[in-house]
Amino acid sequence: MVRPAATSAARPAPSGGWRPARLEQRENQTATGRTLRFHVPGWPGHLPGQHVDVRLTADDGYQAVRSYSLAAPADGETVELGVQSTPGGEVSPYLAEVLPVGSQVEMKGPLGGWFVWDGTFDGPLLLAGGGSGVVPLMAILRARRQVRSDAPCTLLYSVRTQGELWYADELAAAPPFLSVRVLHTRQAPPGSARPVGRIAAADLDGLSAPSGSRCYVCGPTGFVEHTSDLLLAAGHPADLIRTERYG
Repeated sequence: MVRPAATSAARPAPSGGWRPARLEQRENQTATGRTLRFHVPGWPGHLPGQHVDVRLTADDGYQAVRSYSLAAPADGETVELGVQSTPGGEVSPYLAEVLPVGSQVEMKGPLGGWFVWDGTFDGPLLLAGGGSGVVPLMAILRARRQVRSDAPCTLLYSVRTQGELWYADELAAAPPFLSVRVLHTRQAPPGSARPVGRIAAADLDGLSAPSGSRCYVCGPTGFVEHTSDLLLAAGHPADLIRTERYG
């Protein structure tokens, strides 16, 4: 297990773009998913859909670096990440469960410029997330809410069970412009009209997402490839489909 070195006072960003990041809050999303909020002095801001690298350094000097999506729009020196604890993982279980509040790691970013919503496109959006792939999509949704965009937006959210749903309360209180459709692949809640199973062409029917919508797809590689193929088959142009995958 990688453990961060002892904390120290805030200091300027070291060479290579790494900045000290102090864990301020940890919030449960699911049994294994966590929201982590860090204070990062000198944070330059970011766009919804970007990500960061997090670096842990052990007492013996060993380092491990992992990438995590930003879960919220820029907010001063506060950086919010979504971390899914991976069984047998070297970094994610430590960040999700062990790293004490008040401890310091290092963070580099923001990173990525393709999978972003910068506010210049205010047409309809179709967001598709698999599991914790909803994290960067939530940053986009929150940013649109901040600017009070009323363009139609649909979130297709695929989870194995209801217990693996991130941001359940926030999505349940979705604003009028947002349509949320949750797809269960293993076990659905009682009374669910849709049979369990992976996202299918029928799930795209009846959405307020015309072919000119910009599409953002994030999740495991298999989910992203399958969903992108469905969107292409449904008439969405390839140049309007943006993807981000993990795993």
